Amino acid sequence: MTIKHLTMDELATGLDHVRQSPRDGGVLELIVRRPLTDERELLHEGVLDTAVGLVGDNWQTRGSRHRPDGSANPDAQLTLMNSRAADLVAQSRDRWPLAGDQLYVDFDLSADNIPPGTRLEIGEAVVEVTAQPHTGCQKFVARFGKDAMKFVNSAVGKQLHLRGINTRVVQPGTIRIGDAIIKINR
Repeated sequence: MTIKHLTMDELATGLDHVRQSPRDGGVLELIVRRPLTDERELLHEGVLDTAVGLVGDNWQTRGSRHRPDGSANPDAQLTLMNSRAADLVAQSRDRWPLAGDQLYVDFDLSADNIPPGTRLEIGEAVVEVTAQPHTGCQKFVARFGKDAMKFVNSAVGKQLHLRGINTRVVQPGTIRIGDAIIKINR
């Protein structure tokens, strides 16, 4: 089945729903581990670790083309995407993992709500929002369309962090689908 990519106007109709995401306490809706490039494993439970991020994910071994030595960027260890935004661009829950993020949360990820330095408790773990922008890539365009990329990187898209946010793990622990995500400081 071929999914028709949404236009900017069609995507804009979903903004109000995204803006209604919980601001202080939300829910972890999906955990996705990427063991290899373009592979996805849906987990009911995962372990966050300060050294490797989501245990079993390829973040550390994949590295970053944006760093001189090609090493993994510690400020982009773990990505979170608003589940309402993911649903909007993906058009169905089974396509959320194609966005490439590890955690999908029903939570307000906007710059106003959780600026860099904000810590979020998820299950037993704590992550800290970093200033590293999360803007997407050509794979995002291929999977969701050019308008989806323009939409998440528009002024409002960047303010709401529709493409998601980068975080780093500051307290290791187990996370599970259904766990609360709670803002613990500003």
